[in-house]
Amino acid sequence: MSVYAKASTSRSVRAVITGVAMIGVSALLLTGCSTGGSTPSGGKSETPAAAGDAKPVKSGDRDLTLKIGNLIPQSGTLAFLGPPQVAGTTLATQDINAANLGIKVETIVRDEGDTTTDVATVSVTDLLSQNVSAIVGAASSAVSRTVIDQITGAGVVQMSPSNTGLDFTTYPDKGLYWRTAPSDLLQGEVLGNLIAEDGNSTLGLIVLNDAYGTGLAEATTKAFESAKGKVVATSLFNTGDSNFATQIADVTAANPDAIAVISFDQSKIIIPQLVGTGFAGDKLYFVDGNLVDYSKDFAPGLIAGSKGTKPGLDLSKLGDFTDRLKKIDPSLTDFTYAAESYDAVVLIALAAYAANDVKGQSIADYLRQVSGGTGDGAKATDFKSAATALKAGKQTNYDGFSGPITFDKNGDPTEASIGIYQYGADNLPTKRLN
Repeated sequence: MSVYAKASTSRSVRAVITGVAMIGVSALLLTGCSTGGSTPSGGKSETPAAAGDAKPVKSGDRDLTLKIGNLIPQSGTLAFLGPPQVAGTTLATQDINAANLGIKVETIVRDEGDTTTDVATVSVTDLLSQNVSAIVGAASSAVSRTVIDQITGAGVVQMSPSNTGLDFTTYPDKGLYWRTAPSDLLQGEVLGNLIAEDGNSTLGLIVLNDAYGTGLAEATTKAFESAKGKVVATSLFNTGDSNFATQIADVTAANPDAIAVISFDQSKIIIPQLVGTGFAGDKLYFVDGNLVDYSKDFAPGLIAGSKGTKPGLDLSKLGDFTDRLKKIDPSLTDFTYAAESYDAVVLIALAAYAANDVKGQSIADYLRQVSGGTGDGAKATDFKSAATALKAGKQTNYDGFSGPITFDKNGDPTEASIGIYQYGADNLPTKRLN
C-alpha cells in the first residue's frame, strides 16, 4: 500500500492510493479545523495564500553566520530518535557550509529529555544564551509544549522534525513555530483504515496518556469506526509507568480482533507481556513512536506479521542519503526523522538566505515561500541550487529528502507520505508495503 496526501487550495486533503487499494481514506485536514474556526490571539492565519504572495528576495552580498540549536532526545523515552536526528542536522550543516555561498551554519546540540524531567527548559535556556536564531526540535510533542513559549517568546524560530500533535496548527506562537512532520490527523486516518482493511471488526487501544498518544488514538478511532469497525477498549498509561498489567488486562478482556499500541519505548515492556497473555503477535499495530528494531528485545518471531505506520518517504530508496548519514554515525540502523531533520536545517538556512538576515522573525517571514508554499519558484532538491537561485534574486521551491514540504500559513506541511511497514521473523520492520 502507498498513501500520499496533499492539501489542496480548498483546505482539504486528497489521498492518492497506489498498489493495494485502501478504501475509505476520507478527506483530511492538515491545516486545522474543518469548520474554519477562529485563530487564537497571536496565532497564525488559516487562510491559504495565493500564488504570487512571496516577498522579494533580499539583494546584496551575503556574509551570514547562522546558529541553530538542535533540541533532541539524548535521554528519556524517545532517546532512540536522537541519533538519526543529530545525523540529519549534522549532514545538512555540512552540505550548507560546503556550498560556500556566503552563509555559515553552526549547530549546537542539547538534550530534550522527556516530560518526567525539566531537561528541555534548561537546554533551551542554554541555547538562547548562545544567540541561536532557530531551534530544531523538540522530537516529542509533549516536550515541545513545555518550551514553545520560551522559544517563540524570545523571537526564535522553532521547527520540529517530528512533532505531530494536533494543537500546534493553531497555537499562538507569533508565526515562529513550524514542523516538517505532518499532524496526527493523517497518520491516524491511515492507521485506522489499515486495521479495518486487514479484516478486523473490533479494536483495542493501549495509549500513552499525553497529547501525542490521545490525539493519535482519537484520529485512529474515528477512522476505524468510520470504516464500520468498533473500538471496544481504550486503556491509558502515563509517562514514567513501568507496569502495564492493568492496561493489558482491560484491553484483552474485551477480546478485540486487533490491538494498536500507541507509545514510545514502553512498548518493549508492553508487547512481550501482551503476547504472553495469548494475544496473537501478528494482530498488533504500531505507530511512529514505537515502530523500531526489536530484534534484540523480543524472541524471534514474536511480532512477525504485525504492522505499523510512520510518516516519511522510504529511505531505503535513497541509498546515497542513508550512506552519508552512516558516515556521520556508523552505528545508525534506524533513520526515523533523519530526513525531516535534514530538511528543517536546510529550510531555515534558505529562509535566512532569502532574507539576507539571521534574525528569527526574518527567517519566519521567508520560510513558507522557500518551501513553495506561496506557489512561487522553481523546484530545487538541494541547498546549493536553491541558494544559487536566491542569490540571483529568484524565488525557489525546496523539495527535500522528506519529500515536498510546502508549508501552509500555520507552519504545517501540506504534503506527506505515510509508510506502512510489516515486521518479519527478525522483529524488524523492514518490509515496507508501499
